[in-house]
Amino acid sequence: MDNAEEDALQLHGDEEIIEVIDLGDAEQTPDDLAEEFEDVDFADAGNQDPDDEGWETEDEMEAEQDDSELTFSKHTGSVFCVRLDPATNNLAITGAEDDKAYVWSVSDGEVLFECTGHKDSVTCVGFSHDSKLAASGDMSGLIKVWKVETKEEIWSFEVGDLEWLQWHPGAPVLLAGTADGNVWMWKIPSGECKTFQGPNCQATSGKILPDGKRAMVGYEDGTLRLWDLKQGSAVYVIKGHDGHQGALTSMECNKDGSLVLTGSVDGQAKLINTSTGKILASFSAENSEAKNAMEEQDSNSVESVGFCNVLPLIAVAYLDGTLAIYDLSTHSLRHRCKHEVGIVHLQWEESSAVLATCNLGGVVTLWDARSGNMVSEYHGHSAEILDFTLNREASMAVTAGGDHKAKVFCLQRPDR
Repeated sequence: MDNAEEDALQLHGDEEIIEVIDLGDAEQTPDDLAEEFEDVDFADAGNQDPDDEGWETEDEMEAEQDDSELTFSKHTGSVFCVRLDPATNNLAITGAEDDKAYVWSVSDGEVLFECTGHKDSVTCVGFSHDSKLAASGDMSGLIKVWKVETKEEIWSFEVGDLEWLQWHPGAPVLLAGTADGNVWMWKIPSGECKTFQGPNCQATSGKILPDGKRAMVGYEDGTLRLWDLKQGSAVYVIKGHDGHQGALTSMECNKDGSLVLTGSVDGQAKLINTSTGKILASFSAENSEAKNAMEEQDSNSVESVGFCNVLPLIAVAYLDGTLAIYDLSTHSLRHRCKHEVGIVHLQWEESSAVLATCNLGGVVTLWDARSGNMVSEYHGHSAEILDFTLNREASMAVTAGGDHKAKVFCLQRPDR
């Protein structure tokens, strides 16, 4: 039996062998043992709690390093989503698997109010542009809007299974994409409503452009539609060979809304001119120049995309842990930043060339896109981070975790 020794030694996940002592066959005499113990310091042995023999429990080991300033622990299931109020950045709203959303203070974790009455996991949350209203939406399609000042529910509506929810950038107007392909738009609190009929498949991703008049929506079949929100009509449809070949996962636009960057499960990111609908470039993790990377079609989903505000750079985060930084003007790959595990979400800082990622290992990482170097890492979650957001000054990250916790991290940088 060659592997008898291996069988006898079972290590648990994160234990490691420090030193292997060969005891040999010879029995040790008391003198031998005394010699071995000469270097052992027993000074503190008497002060130990008899029940605590210095062994860490599994929980203590997992959460050994916690860089967070504050932990919000009210949820009793995975926390799926988090947003900050845009007016002050002082309030967070989180939604979770426990069918609840909470609005709470990021300075002390105090709950302002609970968004009650949901029937399924709360997967979408957000504040209106002026922070006066908060919305919470669950998987079953029940959407509620709350007046923050009075902590009261002022509106609710039920749609089909909910895919995404987004507030208008300048008005009390809410958009939602659903699994039946519809996009809904409501004025709040009157509830005046418009629907935008998509193809017969999920509206998986959406982005209202900064002009507030148009919204780009991506669907499960890989098509994209630019909707005129006033007219209720599609300005154009992007599909076919040049378009995505799988469901849209993510979408961001640049500051003035002239460009949209889209990501899909097909492993491609596409740069689109919003006024013409023309695809300007396609990017994939394997080879940024490859136009026909069909052999890699099956695997590496794009999870998140974003534009840098201060330099002509874009970022694409892939499920295999690759963070790719591309030059916006030449479309060439500038840096490939590797994570050990899949990336969930990325966000650029408002006014620098630094971006943050969160990943399936429960870590927030800051990267300098100019050099491609890692700036810093923040630990504290004992499960994957499912969402995060930065405040305007990028001095704080608020995270939502699979460990039922939301956390507030203070982001320290030498130049701040």
